[in-house]
Amino acid sequence: MTGRVVPALLLACLVGMAATAGTAAAHGGNPKFRSEFRAVQPGVPGIEVDVLNYDDRLLMINRSGKTVAISGYDGEPYARLLADGTVEVNRRSPTHYLNEERYGGTPVPASARVNAPPQWQVVSRTGRFEWHDHRIHWMAKNAVPPQVKDEDVRTKVFDWSVPIRVGSQRARLRGTLFWQPLAASGVPTAAVVALVLLIVATAVLFAVTQRRRRAPAAPRRPGW
Repeated sequence: MTGRVVPALLLACLVGMAATAGTAAAHGGNPKFRSEFRAVQPGVPGIEVDVLNYDDRLLMINRSGKTVAISGYDGEPYARLLADGTVEVNRRSPTHYLNEERYGGTPVPASARVNAPPQWQVVSRTGRFEWHDHRIHWMAKNAVPPQVKDEDVRTKVFDWSVPIRVGSQRARLRGTLFWQPLAASGVPTAAVVALVLLIVATAVLFAVTQRRRRAPAAPRRPGW
């Protein structure tokens, strides 16, 4: 490894980390927000729910022994997790298509209507379902919610809920969306730590390599 390669590697690392931090909001969750799941109300044993990637999507695991049906934005059947672990989505639910893009920009085909008979498609047999849900995040691009008066202060934006049915029982997933201040540099703290560790490791590797290159060769004994 030469003296030219290491500076180039460090520069590439810096550019890569900056690009990752800068595009997090565009291609996944927005690090300026935290959407936090609170509870299933009323409580149902065997159902686990979590929010993934800041505010990007919900994860549900069904171990209740019952079918869990998730309602779309207009109350239509959107998805269901059967008691045997089969997971299905309704191809005729407008919500299915709106959830494909963070801001609902995917065109909805004419065959997808709120009152259309469901057309179920199996997507998994694991009892786990991940889906993007517009109800849990801020829908305005590059806009600070009016509830946020100071961008350096964690602030509640709104409470959210997603209607579900467990067997014959109606219930809701409930949570809260918060505005989350970033690190002072504008980059998430985890990204800063990862960048520092990467630079240190690269520098150590370079120092060791250079030391080995400069070390004098052991003298050969007579007769060898």
